[in-house]
Amino acid sequence: MLREIRPAIVLLLLLTAITGLAYPLAMTGIAGAIFPAMAQGSLIEKDGKVVGSALIGQEFKEDKYFHGRPSATLAPDPNDSTKTVSAPYNAANSGGSNLGPTSKALADRLKDDVDQLKAENPNTAVPVDLVTTSASGLDPDISPEAAQFQVPRVAKARNVSEDQLRQLVASNTQGRTLGLLGEPKVNVLALNLALDRATTK
Repeated sequence: MLREIRPAIVLLLLLTAITGLAYPLAMTGIAGAIFPAMAQGSLIEKDGKVVGSALIGQEFKEDKYFHGRPSATLAPDPNDSTKTVSAPYNAANSGGSNLGPTSKALADRLKDDVDQLKAENPNTAVPVDLVTTSASGLDPDISPEAAQFQVPRVAKARNVSEDQLRQLVASNTQGRTLGLLGEPKVNVLALNLALDRATTK
């Protein structure tokens, strides 16, 4: 019986060493050598201090900043561990809201968000990504249209010209990957950091 079991045990140990140790270590080493910034989390620094990642969104509430997409991520309620509370861009709990198109809660939230944005910029159609959450709840990017929609509010809050901010948005717009994949996008954190640099006197 030992003769039949020994090959299975040896194969298990061998495959564990290859797939559980050698392969992950090799891929980590290769990624670190070829894509060092991405392998370290695509961290963004300001004045030598890490302020976020290009891969994970952040919540900006002040009028003087561009806002990202709504986030539906949750966290345990500190007052009642059996419940959850809203925790935008909670990287420890990535996920969407799972609310369907017939959900009254979703319809009410969308209506409130659209009304608020229309009050902010009544002459422009509200871009869909400013009122819809992403599947991960961590999307760091918005469409160029969503960024341009927010220009009047940010310009007013910072007392700068809208043309200056529109140029800033255009210069921070990334095209399609390889010119083919995805849609043009604007990283909200990178845009807000560029905004601070451009408008700080």
